Amino acid sequence: ISPANSGNKEITWMMLEAGAETDVVNSVGRTAAQMAAFVGQHDCVTVINNFFPRERLDYYTKPQGLDKEPKLPVKLAGPLHKIITTTNMHPVKIVLLVKENPLLAEVEALQKCYRVLDLICEKCMKQKDMNEVLAMKMHYISCIFQKCITFLKEREDKLDGFIKSLLKGRDKDGFPVYQEKLIRESIRKFPYCEATLLQQLVRSIAPVEI
Repeated sequence: ISPANSGNKEITWMMLEAGAETDVVNSVGRTAAQMAAFVGQHDCVTVINNFFPRERLDYYTKPQGLDKEPKLPVKLAGPLHKIITTTNMHPVKIVLLVKENPLLAEVEALQKCYRVLDLICEKCMKQKDMNEVLAMKMHYISCIFQKCITFLKEREDKLDGFIKSLLKGRDKDGFPVYQEKLIRESIRKFPYCEATLLQQLVRSIAPVEI
């Protein structure tokens, strides 16, 4: 809790990587993220809330149960983990992270990745200490991966075309309509309609016209 309170992002990240638990509470029943938010260290809150241990992803690189093949090839674990732990959730940023890695920027690789993200999302919602924020993030990245697949299959300009579509503004005011529709669509498709976070997002977005 101390590094988070002091605002030291680097030490907070190092402690998380070393195995520090994010859900441990102090003497007044507050987690590190809650205490950091209380004292205004929002960068540290972002680091904690976006942290996803590599071991949890590596679980999917090994065959489980009756599976003969792992759900995630080992070579994709590193590139996928980089995207999962990014704190910049802008859709263009995520597509650029896909585009910069040849291992990821293929239809079959992205199909494997988004299916694993959907499994992680489900686990986040069904575990004892439900993590709606992480579940929504996994779902959101999964939706972007699925849209990447569509562009890779159907467009000659592939991911460049996706990026252009996300950045293109409408004539009257430059507002990126396609980007807005993509984000709204991902929220609408979140499969756990009872989630408090989803209901808050819907209440915030529904009355606002594009």
